[in-house]
Amino acid sequence: MRIGVIMGGVSTEREISLKSGEQVIKNLNKENYEDIIPIIINSKDEVIEKVKEIDFAFLALHGRFGEDGTIQGVLETMGIPYSGCGVLCSAICMNKALTKRIVSTIRVPTAPWFTVKSIDDINYEKINEFKYPVFIKPNNGGSSVATFLVKNKEEVENSVREGLKYDKEIIIEKYISGYEITSFILNGEVFPTVVIKANKGEFFDYTSKYNESGASEEIIFLEAELQKKVDEISKNVWNVLGCKSYARVDMIVSNNIPYMLEVNTLPGMTKSSLIPKSANARGLSFSELLDKIIEYSLV
Repeated sequence: MRIGVIMGGVSTEREISLKSGEQVIKNLNKENYEDIIPIIINSKDEVIEKVKEIDFAFLALHGRFGEDGTIQGVLETMGIPYSGCGVLCSAICMNKALTKRIVSTIRVPTAPWFTVKSIDDINYEKINEFKYPVFIKPNNGGSSVATFLVKNKEEVENSVREGLKYDKEIIIEKYISGYEITSFILNGEVFPTVVIKANKGEFFDYTSKYNESGASEEIIFLEAELQKKVDEISKNVWNVLGCKSYARVDMIVSNNIPYMLEVNTLPGMTKSSLIPKSANARGLSFSELLDKIIEYSLV
């Protein structure tokens, strides 16, 4: 097959996408494919022309017009298979509030939340019920862009305003004290859980994820009872949302209870990304992982 690695895009996560694409190209096994073609997307209207000669699209895009089902729909109409989840699942998981609403129906624990579309929508009574601090972030976004841990009423409006620069809807979520974990699922199988510890900053923010060496550390270890809970939540979330090929479920553990934060249908594939580390703990190299993602995406 002629594999097109699609990266870049038009979202706020463009730089991370370029890094993901670079690592995918570097680690794809050149002997397994006829050709591996870097495809950098700079605008929506150039997609059809750039992908028409490929047999398979490996999506290294993140955020809008990448992870939200939009480009998946374009590829569907062109008859080009692509990596990861389908149109509907991608669209749902991009919307944090909708994802939380759906998983709540199967009793997956998730932090209480509400959404706003303007400053006037802010419900301070609800925030007081949550108690400070609270998380304020774009409802449709990732990589912790414009994500704020807000500690008092005076910070709320500015955080919402900043978030509205990146999205039309903002989610305000109760802060749950605990430690973050991420659960990688490949073709319905839950891989070793990555426990995330932010060494700098108060949570696993953009800097911890991508910029500073030593800003975070990831340790793959959970005691058996907790791992069982994480596995159950991961499989239930995978099934109810209709995921395909691979996905990542982010959670926070408090008092030995995993709370789902969000689902990533096109998780990062950079040098510091968590999925390759989880796969490696199972004995799967980066190259083998990419082969598996392509294999399962074609089913």
